Amino acid sequence: MRWGVATPSRNKKLSARRRISGGLLKGIVFLCAGVTVALLVGLLGFILYHGLGNINWAFLTTARSALKNTIGIFPNILFTLYIIITALLISLPIGVGASIYLNEYASHKRLARMIEFTAETLTGIPSIIFGLVGYLFFCRMLGLGASILSGALTLVVMVLPIIVRTTQEALKTVPDSYREGAVALGATKWYMIRTIILPSSLDGIVGGCILAIGRIVGESAALIFTAGVGYQLVTNYFQALGTSGGTLSVALYVYVYEQGEFEAGYGIAAILVMIVLLVNFATKLVKKKFKRI
Repeated sequence: MRWGVATPSRNKKLSARRRISGGLLKGIVFLCAGVTVALLVGLLGFILYHGLGNINWAFLTTARSALKNTIGIFPNILFTLYIIITALLISLPIGVGASIYLNEYASHKRLARMIEFTAETLTGIPSIIFGLVGYLFFCRMLGLGASILSGALTLVVMVLPIIVRTTQEALKTVPDSYREGAVALGATKWYMIRTIILPSSLDGIVGGCILAIGRIVGESAALIFTAGVGYQLVTNYFQALGTSGGTLSVALYVYVYEQGEFEAGYGIAAILVMIVLLVNFATKLVKKKFKRI
């Protein structure tokens, strides 16, 4: 045997070793995936099992009453929807616009990198700090008080980095050949972005929107400072913006930690899970319709 020349027996040993290591790594990957799925199914099953039995029509359609000693979360559901709508209406255009600028227009690379670093840093700041800053700035300095608008503006600052980074990464996945082909055909930059780049990166944008909604729905620490814990029923959206109101996550904290109402807490947790699932399905349907267009 000459040095550097693999013999058939050596090839068989290497192939057997590769099959064993490949099978071992494949098994580890499947094990990790199985553990992740099991944890998710177990968590959802535990919440739904303990929570669905505590949900009834009166629980969903009435307000909490200290005089009647009844528990109802209808105002909290409305306040949650108000905050989601308000925060997304403000953060989505700003976040997507900033991502388009950073990825398609920014010529000063150092400034772009600084903005990206700032956005990444903001995603790691604890929510309680956002709540404190939001309370001092929106509630005190701007005079908005504890209200849905103050809470929504605080959440805009919290979810904006998520939308910016996820949208920017989605824009980067679009091949440069798409841009070059559109320019070669005489398309303007904005027409190229509107008709080619954004539709091609729709999955990432929708993913960022889902992450933002999940952060909004699950937030409680910042909203206790800025939106308050009120449970007065307000059906008018514009009137509710100036009203103190607790979202479902805040109500969950109040009922479980302060009042020991674990049955109501399980019911609210189940509703939060169902809202997140419905939002995911709804965004998937919207994405499919946009792709057809």
